[in-house]
Amino acid sequence: MSKKSSKEHKHVEVVNKQSLAFFESYINNPSPTGFEWQGQRLWLDYLKPYVDDTYVDNYGTAVGIINPDAPYKVVIEAHSDEISWFVNYITSDGLIYVIRNGGSDHQIAPSKRVNIHTDNGIVKAVFGWPAIHTRSGEKEDAPSLKNIFLDCGCTSKDEVEALGIHVGSVVTYEDEFMVLNDRYYVGRALDNRAGGLMIAEVARLLKENKKKLPFGLYIVNSVQEEIGLKGAEMIADYIKPNVAIVTDVTHDTTTPMINKITQGELACGKGPVVSYAPAVQINLNKMLIEVAKEHNIPFQRQASSRFTGTDTDAFAYSNGGVPSALISLPLRYMHTTVEMIHKEDVDNVIRLIYEMVLAIQPDQDFRTFTK
Repeated sequence: MSKKSSKEHKHVEVVNKQSLAFFESYINNPSPTGFEWQGQRLWLDYLKPYVDDTYVDNYGTAVGIINPDAPYKVVIEAHSDEISWFVNYITSDGLIYVIRNGGSDHQIAPSKRVNIHTDNGIVKAVFGWPAIHTRSGEKEDAPSLKNIFLDCGCTSKDEVEALGIHVGSVVTYEDEFMVLNDRYYVGRALDNRAGGLMIAEVARLLKENKKKLPFGLYIVNSVQEEIGLKGAEMIADYIKPNVAIVTDVTHDTTTPMINKITQGELACGKGPVVSYAPAVQINLNKMLIEVAKEHNIPFQRQASSRFTGTDTDAFAYSNGGVPSALISLPLRYMHTTVEMIHKEDVDNVIRLIYEMVLAIQPDQDFRTFTK
C-alpha cells in the first residue's frame, strides 16, 4: 500500500441505494460472453440519464458519451461479459457435456445449479457428480472437462432437444447477488460487472455535481473480454481515443493457497490497485498516483509483468498507441460463483476514476519527450 499522507484516509461513500439496486439486478442478469445483450440494455438504461449520447456496436459493446463532438477523447472502460459454458455433446441417455466459454473453472462445477439458455427460455439443470458412497476405496477422479456433465431431468437426447437445448446453447450458474457482513458484495460475474457499475457511477457523479468536461468522455462497457479482449479491440478502433483508463478486477492474495511470492500482496479493503506493465503508460500512471494522493484515496500497487491480461492491453496497442492505465478492484475467489469485493474499494475506485477525469486536460500530451 502507498505511504499515507499526513491525513488519515476517511472513507467517502459513493454507491447509494439506487446504485445498489441497479447493481443487484445487473449482477443477477446473466451476460455470458457473446450473449451480453440483456445485461448491456440494463446498463445502458441506467447510464442514459447521465450522458449526452449512446452507441452500441455490432457485437454489443455499449458506450455512453459526454460531449460527443469534442475532438479530444477520453475513455473509461470496463467489460460486461461473464464466463460460462457451451453445450458440446448430448448423450443418448439425455446427459450433457460442456466446453468452456471463457475461463470457467471445472473444479467448482459439481453439484452447481445452472441455467441453460434456449430460444424457448431458461431450462434448469445441475452439474451431477457421483455420490461419495460410490467412490470410497477407489482413487478418486478430480473434476475435469472429461467427466463433468449436466443433468436436466431428461432420459433421452430427443427429450433434451425438445426443450430447445442444442449444441452451442450457453449455460450460466444461477447464483445471485448478496451483501456479506455489510462489508462485501458477493456474487457471480463481479468480474467485471463491478467495473460496469463503477464507470456508470463516475458519469452519475459528473452529472449530479454539474461538472463540465473540456473533452469527450466515452464510458465504455465492452463485450468478449473473457475470450481475449475482443470487444475492446473493436471499440478502440471505432472511437480512436486519446487516453484510456480501464478498470477490472485483480486477485486478493491474502486467502489460503495463493503464493504471494508469485502473485504479490494485495487485499480487499485496502484500496484500488495501480498496475505496472509495459501497456500502462508511465506518465499517465504517475498522474494516477498523484491524483490518489492529492485526494487522500488509499491505493495498492501491482506488477503485471509482460501484459495486464485486461482490456488495457487492447487499448494501449490500438491506433498507433493510446496512453492507457489500469485501476483494478481487489477480488476474492475469481471465476467462482462467490466472488467477493469490498464495498469501500468500490467507492474508492469510483472516486479515483472521477478525480482522474477531472484532472485530465484537453489535448494533454503524455509523452516524456517529443524530440
